[in-house]
Amino acid sequence: MIQNAWLIPLLPLAAFVILLLGGRQLKQAAPVIAIASVAGAFVLSSVVLMERIGGDTFAATVRWLTIGPVDVTMGFEVTALNSLMLFVVTAVSLLVHIFSKRYMAEDGRIHVFYGYLTFFTFSMLGLVLAPNLLQLFIFWELVGLCSFLLVGFWYFKKEAADAAKKAFLVTRIGDVGLLVGLVLLFNATGSFEYGAAFAAVEAGEVSGTMVTVIALCIFLGAVGKSAQFPLHVWLPDAMEGPTPVSALIHAATMVAAGVYLVAVTYPLFLASGTALTVVAYTGAITAVFAASIALVNTDIKRVLAYSTVSQLGLMMLALGTAGYVAGLFHLMTHAFFKALLFLAAGSVILALHHRQDITRMGGLWHRMRTTAVTFLIGTLAIAGIFPLAGFWSKEAVLAAVWANGDVVLITLAALTTVLTAFYMFRLFFRVFAGTYRGDVEAPAENGKTVTVPLIVLAVFAVTAGFVHFPLNGYWLEGFMTAGLNYGDQAHGGLGLAAVSLLLAAAGAGLAWRLYGKGEESGMQEKVPAVHHLLENKYYIDEIYAAVIVRPLMTLSRLFVEVDRWIIDGAVNFTGAITFRTGRQAGKQHNGQLQTYGLVSVAGGIALIAAVFAVRGYFG
Repeated sequence: MIQNAWLIPLLPLAAFVILLLGGRQLKQAAPVIAIASVAGAFVLSSVVLMERIGGDTFAATVRWLTIGPVDVTMGFEVTALNSLMLFVVTAVSLLVHIFSKRYMAEDGRIHVFYGYLTFFTFSMLGLVLAPNLLQLFIFWELVGLCSFLLVGFWYFKKEAADAAKKAFLVTRIGDVGLLVGLVLLFNATGSFEYGAAFAAVEAGEVSGTMVTVIALCIFLGAVGKSAQFPLHVWLPDAMEGPTPVSALIHAATMVAAGVYLVAVTYPLFLASGTALTVVAYTGAITAVFAASIALVNTDIKRVLAYSTVSQLGLMMLALGTAGYVAGLFHLMTHAFFKALLFLAAGSVILALHHRQDITRMGGLWHRMRTTAVTFLIGTLAIAGIFPLAGFWSKEAVLAAVWANGDVVLITLAALTTVLTAFYMFRLFFRVFAGTYRGDVEAPAENGKTVTVPLIVLAVFAVTAGFVHFPLNGYWLEGFMTAGLNYGDQAHGGLGLAAVSLLLAAAGAGLAWRLYGKGEESGMQEKVPAVHHLLENKYYIDEIYAAVIVRPLMTLSRLFVEVDRWIIDGAVNFTGAITFRTGRQAGKQHNGQLQTYGLVSVAGGIALIAAVFAVRGYFG
């Protein structure tokens, strides 16, 4: 089956084409078609993963372009890294598709929604299967296009339309960096192929400075897609899209693409200590920065959005401290528990008639038991509570950072662990504990189409961590690094595991102390300046508006006026003069032959005189 892995993205692509051409006629069948296609892709991905576990890398390519002496290929490649990504992407996507059937049931454009959703899945699968950087870049851009379409799906809402444009423009900044990096890499190594480019770098054919520049340009692409500081501003606003879209973007597709990009080009980063340091510090700053904002936010989806930004920062931190397996392990576990949290939040939002303000929730534990229990499992997992999946992956991240030895990074990682547990349990208590504070009738649990995906994801959130823990000899490490020279991967041992658990317990305990009854803690009154700063997200959007947006708008208006009065004015003036001259000349056509003869003779004499003057006969 591994030889036919190309069929995996083809199935959701086929569903997209069917819904594109016949969606209006197949409106009611659209969910079935989309779910069936992704289910097929999931089955094939599972088979490919099992074959890859017991086999070797497989690649199939054909010549696509010839650039001078270089042949550029296209095709697909199945490695340990992307076989795992295929499984994660299709598993989460399938559950999101199933969940969406009920969530989007009353939307008249449900066939369009499922068309976009299947195309999104196809684009991400094509990205991870790409055998070279040029093909990856093509699918990278398709992923960005799909996010634009899905975030702005409810385009008639100004907030959604603005969020879609913001996501598209901000991520384009990173994409330009990635494109520059690919051009520099091709110019330095003469190839877009992973193996050839990495071999040239390892052989010393590319200078150390150039390797650093290339790695940092590629990382800029990851900063945009994975919403790292300072290009994180698009991701919270992307919550204006339907909740299933948020789950897919935040768990297994767009934001995961940036981490995958760093992982798939990891030899470039290993060849540059500077690039690794930049990755580590960017991730650490992002992790703490986003976690602190989540402490005070009152929108259930935006709290989870900032949580995603923070957890992506931890993945980058792990990769930047040589924790290749740790970063990818956390990417995998995060996909499951973050999809669970978003879909559980979607269940709450659906039951509350699309209310998202947690100050108007509370007391839902007894009214929505399945949603509450699964949300609690997701909260325990992301907080890093033993023995759920997040405990093992977060411990692996902390082990990588500890082995690196940088005190600043260790401190930021520890602080992020405490803050994560605190804001997630704050969210849980505000939504499910205490008494109901809503302004609509008391909600009830949703049907099985909503709850079954939550239960499945909850099982993954509990068990996914056991692919990489001491009792199985850290199996995932052996699978992911076989044949790769990425150095020894750090293991924390019982001491670090205990510290990790204590940090998480401290955050959870503090949240229980302040929010255990579902009420607000009074932070706004106790430290109003800090609360206001966090509530306004450190004024990053305002800074961008003042430094970039408004100056550019002013410059644009100036150019408009220059175009209107100088460029268009000159053209309009010339046209007006010509028109008036023509009108005056037209009046001379009065039908008198004497006048025509006089003008002809005078014109002939003037023409002859001009010729004589040019030839110098008058000199």
